[in-house]
Amino acid sequence: MLLRFEADLLIPGRGDPVTTAVVVVEDATISYAGPAATAPATPAAETIAAPVVMPGMWDCHGHFLGIRSMDLARLPLEPIAVRAARATGDLTAALSAGVTSVREVGGLGIYLARVVEEGSLAGPTIYSAGAILSTTGGHGDLHSYPLSWVHDFTERGGELRVADGPAECARAVREQLRRNAKVIKVCASGGVLSEVDHPIHQQFTDAELRAIVEVAGLADRVVAAHCHGKPGIMAALAAGVRTIEHGTYLDEESASAMRELGAVLVPTRTIIRELLDSDAAPPFAMAKLRALADQHAAAVALARETGVTVAMGTDLSLSGDGPVSWGRNGRELPLLAECGFTPLAAIEAATANGPATLGGQAPCSGQLRPGYDADLLTLAADPLADLAVLADPEQITGVWRAGARVKG
Repeated sequence: MLLRFEADLLIPGRGDPVTTAVVVVEDATISYAGPAATAPATPAAETIAAPVVMPGMWDCHGHFLGIRSMDLARLPLEPIAVRAARATGDLTAALSAGVTSVREVGGLGIYLARVVEEGSLAGPTIYSAGAILSTTGGHGDLHSYPLSWVHDFTERGGELRVADGPAECARAVREQLRRNAKVIKVCASGGVLSEVDHPIHQQFTDAELRAIVEVAGLADRVVAAHCHGKPGIMAALAAGVRTIEHGTYLDEESASAMRELGAVLVPTRTIIRELLDSDAAPPFAMAKLRALADQHAAAVALARETGVTVAMGTDLSLSGDGPVSWGRNGRELPLLAECGFTPLAAIEAATANGPATLGGQAPCSGQLRPGYDADLLTLAADPLADLAVLADPEQITGVWRAGARVKG
């Protein structure tokens, strides 16, 4: 199939916008993107005219869980098949919001990816971590249950994997690789939605983190590290993780380490704002969240000021149309702008920077360039004038994934 997009404005993902532009797509690949004056003739192409064309967005931190409450203790109480059925609606919501690629850092995406790839369901391309790796009592443990129940949940295909000691951590990584995980997710610090741990505290030991990164690296996978506190950030970076998720207590020293190592920050402003606005998490979690919310905003601003690479992530996980639900992904861009990002920088975080979170697994995606995947959006208005355009699915008039129209 040959497609020709004619737009008043082309936003390439990285680099300067182009006015009066053309993008040509041959099957699933972009063959031309640039000024209309130098575009090739394509008399056989289907022509799509739009005010704006840009790459499909990457959400680099989401969870397909199929749940309707932020009380994660409910995860084992509902059959996985029920939650997976709910999550199929989240695939549609993500596409409608302009998200054509998802790095899913723990959840049912390990299964949904296969369904999307085989064409049984329309959805974004999913790069899933499988189960989240956690220490006993860590952020990925369910503290209110007997430990044996948590292990049983893992054995039944649940989204959490408790591991202690380097050998067990290596085994846990291999289990996710056996499921064809494209990235490995670890909880290097405590978190907000886990009941009894503290967000600042480091959880995996240095030796455990090194074992996780080493085994992942043998399979050309990178590690995404959930980190709020600086001890976890520094330990994860020393072990060789690729991305820091959240990064709440990032400071000058840890930002410098991220730049030196080429690590990427995935800050997830959306979930913090959504939960603060809705009070939708359990009381213990809301208390933790209020204690760190301002610090998190300051850390994201510091990352921007000091040149840390940032990729968009939201931490959305709920099914339905309420707070913290899929389909609200584009809200992250205006929230980045509140932390000092220019519209172009926010769009780059949401597009061109996304593949970098996968290391060697990264596809040619996130930019409108020849040879890149034909994941594109058409918009009704200019997001450079108002990033809220990308937070409103109604302003996203068309979505193409791999050259196939999936919205509009």
